[in-house]
Amino acid sequence: MKDTKQPPRFYGRRKGRPLSLAMQKRLDELLPKFVLPAGPHTAASLMACFPATQNASLSLEIGFGGGEHLSALAKARPNAVFIGAEPFINGIVSLLRHIEEQNLQNIRIWPDDVRLMLDDFPKASLTSVYVMFPDPWPKIRHANRRIFNPSMMDRLAFCLKPGGSLRFASDHPAAKSWLLAEVLSNSAFCWTAQSAEDWRLRPSDWPQTRYMLKGLSEGRASSWFDFKRN
Repeated sequence: MKDTKQPPRFYGRRKGRPLSLAMQKRLDELLPKFVLPAGPHTAASLMACFPATQNASLSLEIGFGGGEHLSALAKARPNAVFIGAEPFINGIVSLLRHIEEQNLQNIRIWPDDVRLMLDDFPKASLTSVYVMFPDPWPKIRHANRRIFNPSMMDRLAFCLKPGGSLRFASDHPAAKSWLLAEVLSNSAFCWTAQSAEDWRLRPSDWPQTRYMLKGLSEGRASSWFDFKRN
């Protein structure tokens, strides 16, 4: 029987300013070398996407924006491997620039909605998941557009190893509330914070980006949340 399942509806931007010739060249020539093949995947097939690394920890960043955070993680941890999911073409090109300039070989890119990828991941295949400053969608009528919901939390719990980490950050008051509420409502995760400083201060191992600095200069206070998979 023909599969009639409809893909999830995507609400974000897929393209911004027109690409320059150099940016288009990078997209055409580099992306095929670093793109993550479509699944379904096994743990072995995921690791085969990184031929130079064996038995490495695998992390996922959902919505990597311009790629600063993801590329900084990959540079700091050359023996780990990373997948970044981002449907915004201009952001993909920005990450490709970081990959090229820093000669990063431990990143693969899913250039589409992360929900189209996660269902093809095997159980306990991820060590860490990062969600940095997602679209806030603060209006109640837009709640179904938010990145965290019961279905997504269940899927992340399935894909994360026991003891694995879910790390997310936001500088939007409404987004902080719903992000935190959705994760706290899922018994598969526990919050590691011991005091207010644990979520008010950026941990030293969370790379800083231009977006974070811009938020500070504009008076937006960021919060940093670190959860563990039970």
